[in-house]
Amino acid sequence: MAVPKKKTSKSKRNQRNSVWRAKASDAAAKALSLGKSVLTGRAKGFVYPVAEEEEGEE
Repeated sequence: MAVPKKKTSKSKRNQRNSVWRAKASDAAAKALSLGKSVLTGRAKGFVYPVAEEEEGEE
């Protein structure tokens, strides 16, 4: 199993964690924006199936 040779400094650790958290925040903002555009019907770059009513099942 790989073992680090030296201890990582607190600043390097904190920097790495903040970058990781920022990625999650950006992804959440993009997902929210996409969801809003889909609900309003303005989504152009997102393809999703539209539920069509089936007429023969009554």
